[in-house]
Amino acid sequence: MRNRYIVTYDISDDDRRNKVFTTLRGRGDHIQYSVFRCDLSDSERIAMIATLHPLIEHREDQILLIDLGPVDGRAASCVNAVGRPYLAPERTVVVI
Repeated sequence: MRNRYIVTYDISDDDRRNKVFTTLRGRGDHIQYSVFRCDLSDSERIAMIATLHPLIEHREDQILLIDLGPVDGRAASCVNAVGRPYLAPERTVVVI
């Protein structure tokens, strides 16, 4: 089963922040400046954390993983927006 996570980070160092961004970009949808939406299995979540762990300075940086629940359950509709509406990134397949 896959759960939807909001992953957000607060990292002041440009190099570390860029490495975290690059790592997350390969695992989810970039929805705001320091925020990603990731649909992950337990093993993918564990692997992502293991990859992120050595990239940050643990006394200075912070990465939050917020579990919204199963992708096909409550997580599909639990994000509310104030102001500009939240539009879930559309996933498309391009065959070349």
